[in-house]
Amino acid sequence: MERKRYLIEIGTGVDMHGGDMTGAALKAVKDAMSHCCMAGVREIHGAGPERIALRIKICCPRPEALDLEALRQPVRFYDDVEIIPAPGGASEKGLHVAEMGAGDTLVAALAIITVYLKFE
Repeated sequence: MERKRYLIEIGTGVDMHGGDMTGAALKAVKDAMSHCCMAGVREIHGAGPERIALRIKICCPRPEALDLEALRQPVRFYDDVEIIPAPGGASEKGLHVAEMGAGDTLVAALAIITVYLKFE
């Protein structure tokens, strides 16, 4: 099945206390998703989730620490999802607040979501 790019969207997410890579990445994915409405997928192409493929690149300081299954939750409606961890994002010494996480590291993650339509 041929894939054609339909949309590329970028989002950012930050964990302010504790350096939670997955938490920051989840916020980034949700941020990217909140910037777009794919009305043309259904209204122009007559397509539903079965004809959509997502490629989600997550850039953060420690990509090996990402929980990839947790990152699928915001896009659980789609079967064809590829999540690609990559180095990037940013981290900085923040403020330790025991009730909000372990440590004092502020972590920023970037999510780049590419939406493909699938054609026979």
